[in-house]
This record gives sequence, structure tokens and C-alpha cells, in this order.
Amino acid sequence: MPFRFAARMNNARRSFVREILKVTDRPDVISFAGGLPNPQMIPVEAIAAASEKVLRREGREALQYRTTEGYPPLREWIAAQYVARGVHVTSEQVLITTGSQQGLDLLGKVLIDEGDGVVVEDPTYLAAIQSFGLYGARFLPVPADGDGPDLAKLADALSASPKLLYCMPEFQNPTGISYSGDRRRRVGEMVRDSSAVLVEDDPYGQLRFRGEPRASLAVHNPGRTVVLGSFSKTIAPGLRLGWVCGPAEVMEKLVMAKQAADLHTDHLAQRLAYQFLADNDFERHLQMIRGTYKAHCDAMLEAIGRHVPAGVHTTRPDGGMFLWMTLPAGISAMDLFPLAVERGVAFVPGGPFHASGGGENTLRLNFTNAEPERIATGIERLGVAIAELMRG
Repeated sequence: MPFRFAARMNNARRSFVREILKVTDRPDVISFAGGLPNPQMIPVEAIAAASEKVLRREGREALQYRTTEGYPPLREWIAAQYVARGVHVTSEQVLITTGSQQGLDLLGKVLIDEGDGVVVEDPTYLAAIQSFGLYGARFLPVPADGDGPDLAKLADALSASPKLLYCMPEFQNPTGISYSGDRRRRVGEMVRDSSAVLVEDDPYGQLRFRGEPRASLAVHNPGRTVVLGSFSKTIAPGLRLGWVCGPAEVMEKLVMAKQAADLHTDHLAQRLAYQFLADNDFERHLQMIRGTYKAHCDAMLEAIGRHVPAGVHTTRPDGGMFLWMTLPAGISAMDLFPLAVERGVAFVPGGPFHASGGGENTLRLNFTNAEPERIATGIERLGVAIAELMRG
């Protein structure tokens, strides 16, 4: 007798990026496909010292069940970061999650019913499409330029009374673009005048290596913005620590959903992260990451200028981990992929990042997880594959 799965699983798909990583898991392949932080930026010794201190001083408490909301000192530290940026929240409005990915899942559970409209950037974060799609979201994609979403198209989408607007205004995954200051203000005002909840996903905001920091969208839409953050890109992804911060009414529902999901996020990991933050100069640590990622991004852009054929457009991010490449019309990134892997380089085709299809001639490149010399070699290989495909 066949298994009778929930109806929501009928259209569920495996992670496209995760499946590609299996194909490229060869030592001879230079992979720009994953979203991995540079392993040299993970502070192993400092985390080891924090671990020893926590376990020796408060091991039994750290290894015990704890409250769903999370370790209070860590929540207070996160809230203080927002207050310093002009977002007035308290630690009571912070929920620690198992990576910010869990935050997306919890938001889907508490906000989205089958058929509810969800406004997203086009393209947008692939895992958000997966998470919200599992709960039956009806996606309303809004195209964006280098300054942010098309405001006229956003107005049209908001007129359809969507449940939420999901966006990534800082160094977006996959494109690497960031909203301008004026576009942030306009988006905040437009959502404030609608019935939608604004969900600002910000895992990369602390990785700015060019230009000045910009205000959170929560500054322009106070009281109706939910912000997601993560330590995966700044401390270590293996700790699986993220958070959700938002209005008290929303946070109450998120806590209920998390209690049903996993009781609480790894309490030992939370204490380790807080001890690391207490014992180390976090800003200095971030400056080291920023300097490294700037060098890697510049190396990739320089190699693209030398090795990639004319007619290919590339974004020039001011931070984060990704840039976006657009091939000439009619050239398929899915067709390019096997040619590139054959030459020993991998990327992620851009089509799956488009919630309603399209983007067949786009691709995402990660610049953080390979050293500059390998970046140059990988882009040269990619340029050869692109030229071959363009010749037909």
C-alpha cells in the first residue's frame, strides 16, 4: 500500500543548490556554487576557548533543556545591535532559531495559508521559495534593478493584498545588489500603507566591504517589520544559530510554532556564541572577514573582465558573498553548466531563483570560498565554456 503523504508534499522539491553540490564534490572542480563562508574566517581557536570556559564553568546548565525563546544574554546582545542602528526593540522581541532558515519556516507556518500572496524580489533567495512554497504561497515576483525593487511593480503587487513582502535589501542572495537609501525609505512607506507584513532577511548586512552602512527597513516601517539574522556568516555556520526579531504579536505566534517544532535551539551553541562575543573583539573579527571578502570579490571581478566574453553582464556588489551574471539572450545557464563542470568549474544556474520562472540566461557565483588564485583559474575556465556555448 502506498504511503499517504500530506498534500503539501506533492509539489515539494529537493534543494536545487544542494543537489548541484553533490555533482561538484570533486577535488579538481573549483566550485563557485555553494554559499559557504571562507573556512579560514571561522575563529576555531576562539570558539574552542569559549567552549572550554562554558563547559568548565556552567556545563550542566549549558547541557540542560532551556526556554524556547533562547539564552537571555545572547538575546540582549542581539537587541542592542538593533537599537544601535535605530531599530527600537527589546530582547523580549528576539527569538533564537536554528539558523535563519528556521525563521523562514516558522514565518510560513504562522502567516501563510494556501493561496496567500507573498511578494518577493525577482530573483529571490531560493530557500525562501522552498519554505513559503511548502505552505501554499502564491508568489508575486517584483523585478529589481541595482537600487532595489521596481516601485511601480511593487505597488501593483501590494494592491493584491498579499500576506507579506519578503526581501533581502543588503547584498541579496543571489544577485549581490543592495537597496539604495531612497529605495529603502520608499519600500518601507509603501508596505506601511498596506496590510502586508514586511520580512527583512539580513544574513549579510555585517559583511559590507565598500560604502557606508544603510538603515534597516524596520526604521522606515516600525511596528510591522520582522527581521531575520544569522551568526552563520560571521561566526560559524556549523553552530546553526539565527534569530527572528519583530512585533510582540508576531513573536508570540512564532514562539508557539517553535515550541511545537523543536522546543528550543541548541542551548550549548547559544552559550558558546555569547561567550565568544563576550571574550573577543567582534568588530575586529568582522573587519578581517570584510577585508578578505573584498579581496576575493575584486579578484573575481578582475578575472571576469579579462576572461569572460563581451556581452555578459555582472553585478558589482559592495559586500556579501555573491555576484550575479547575465548571459546574452538565448544562452542557457543550464546548458552551460555541464560544459563548465567538464572544464573543472561549477556555479548555480539562475533559473530556480525565479519564483515564477525565467532567468534561464543567469547564474550565481560565490566568491568567498575560494582563494584569489583559484578564483582566477576558475573564471578563466568559465570564460572558455561561455565562449564555446556562445559560438554555438
